[in-house]
Amino acid sequence: MDPTTVMVVASLAFVAIAGIGFERRRQHRARRAVARAAEMGLEDPPSLHPSIDPSRCIGCGSCVEACPEDDVLRVIDGRARLVNAAHCVGHGQCKTVCPTQAIELVFGTATRGVLVPLLGDDLQTSVPGIYVAGELGGFGLIRTAVAQGIEVVRHLKPAATRDPGAIDAAIVGAGPAGIAAALACRERGLTHLVLDQDGLGGSVHHYPRRKLVMTAPVKLPIVGMMDFHEISKEELVSYWRHVVSQADLKLRGPARVSSIDRAGDSFRLKWDDGEILARRVILATGRRGSPRKLGIPGEESTNVAYRLLEPDQYAAQRVLVVGGGNSALEAAISLAEAGARVVLSYRGDRFARVAPANLRRLDELRGPALEVILRSEARRIEKERVLLQDGSGERWIPNDHVFVLIGGDLPTSFLEKIGVATTTYYGEPPRAPREASAPGPA
Repeated sequence: MDPTTVMVVASLAFVAIAGIGFERRRQHRARRAVARAAEMGLEDPPSLHPSIDPSRCIGCGSCVEACPEDDVLRVIDGRARLVNAAHCVGHGQCKTVCPTQAIELVFGTATRGVLVPLLGDDLQTSVPGIYVAGELGGFGLIRTAVAQGIEVVRHLKPAATRDPGAIDAAIVGAGPAGIAAALACRERGLTHLVLDQDGLGGSVHHYPRRKLVMTAPVKLPIVGMMDFHEISKEELVSYWRHVVSQADLKLRGPARVSSIDRAGDSFRLKWDDGEILARRVILATGRRGSPRKLGIPGEESTNVAYRLLEPDQYAAQRVLVVGGGNSALEAAISLAEAGARVVLSYRGDRFARVAPANLRRLDELRGPALEVILRSEARRIEKERVLLQDGSGERWIPNDHVFVLIGGDLPTSFLEKIGVATTTYYGEPPRAPREASAPGPA
């Protein structure tokens, strides 16, 4: 064999061996990602997500490339796998690009159901005149929420007459779906009011990542194209602020809607300190519902909050954050970065179901500015101190502000109260929309 041939063969052998080594390392990393997701409780998807048929999958990796999140899908042993299901945003392009139709988009899993309202083609619920848009219907994607908010309003018709004082649409929720619906109302000349228990931004504030993905641009009524690839929660809320001002949208918050009842040809909505009549109601609340509370003395104090908006205003303040999820960790991190002295209290012995990036940043900041106390619970809140119980007993810690970030209750009871029918999916694709409800009040 001549020297040139020997060199070519040797080079090809080297490339082959290097390729095998690379593939082994990639497979090892993928398996570690699966194990880590299982350990951290990231196996349960919050909304629409891919279900992969291994008998059809050829392991081409098209779905992995199409996914906007870099830790959701992996190819392992020649087959695509859902790794961090909790980070799936319902993008759906994985199904579109799959060459063998191995992917189906489903709600829930065989062991963990996802409850959603029954909706018609027009997104109307079982109660004529009440509609759903966005995350409450099981679709967590920002672009989908915006599109549904606009679509709902397309089905609303102005009335020649209405109940005295009734507006055309009451929109419950000031997130992407709610703001889009309000813009569509403004464009069509429909009177509206947006109500949100947290204020502008809605469930965006509780998204588990500080960076949000916009999978494709979407055109908003009045203000034009919304075209972000990546945007932080804070930047998105700032953008909504600009939109509300530019379009002169009618927004009221914090305003927690407590009841929705039929009143003649309209609906009467009541909240903490007010009520309104509306011909139609658009539920764009997200799935978080009302924030959970600790149920301890002093929790009603003015220095207790259930959402962090502006970390910078707490610089040099003593702040207690209660919770062990992404929202709690991100709040503690943001506050410490802003110059606050933070104590993060969590009743568990480790953080589960949280993003690895949040854990890494938390570990980097631990020290005088950020103390983490596991297996601990707040027992009493006073003006300048909090009674905390941990493994060593009870102790008072100096404190100026408390953030309780322990999640929220799904609005199941609220939907039942207003008569909206629901269904639960266990790893099933969305069913064909039920027949649209009978026409609501004219």
